[in-house]
Amino acid sequence: MKKNNLMFTLILALFITACSQSHSETNSTQESQETLVVEAQKAGYAIGDEAADFSLPNIDDKMVSLSDYADAKGYIVTFTCNHCPYAVAYESRIMDLDKKYTPLGYPVIAISPNDPAIVPEDGMEEMKKLATTKGYTFPYLLDDKQEIYPQYGATKTPHIFVLNKEEGKNIVKYIGAIDNNYADKDDVTERYVEDAVDALLAGTAITTTTTKAIGCSIKDKRNKK
Repeated sequence: MKKNNLMFTLILALFITACSQSHSETNSTQESQETLVVEAQKAGYAIGDEAADFSLPNIDDKMVSLSDYADAKGYIVTFTCNHCPYAVAYESRIMDLDKKYTPLGYPVIAISPNDPAIVPEDGMEEMKKLATTKGYTFPYLLDDKQEIYPQYGATKTPHIFVLNKEEGKNIVKYIGAIDNNYADKDDVTERYVEDAVDALLAGTAITTTTTKAIGCSIKDKRNKK
């Protein structure tokens, strides 16, 4: 009887140890994946880097890439979304940027980076409704696999990346906020994106190449602790 009890105890101990190791390995793998995502987001692009092209679903159910805009001189890549109050506050200004600069060769390419499972308002169907209601004149793409925003290093909505075409490459020229007053567009004193694109059009140096993006954090379950 004692032998049987001893054998049972040993088997139970081995089973618990194996489960513990398996759980630890699973946690370790998950933590490693989360770390990779966070580190990629922190790294992102810097001024002067070449931005890779992408292919993302648009609100018209077509896939859109930067290369689709063969005549563009560059792009105003804008990470934004439906629900964020900062994105809502900047919405009309994003529309104005597209109307002003698309004819000059720098179209707005808007991308929603949030996970709709976390924020249902940022799902594709809601994006379509908003774009129709507001009359968006630019593509509104969904980063459905959440691979593009970490590649760029976007951390907020909105977060802007101005790209310039140079020898067939999309070079990052400005990163940050649209302007210096999200609360009141009539009280803006520094228009960072406009100044950057105007400088590119004029062939002059951009005075301010980076600013701090002001907005809501991007919702990605891989970043949740």
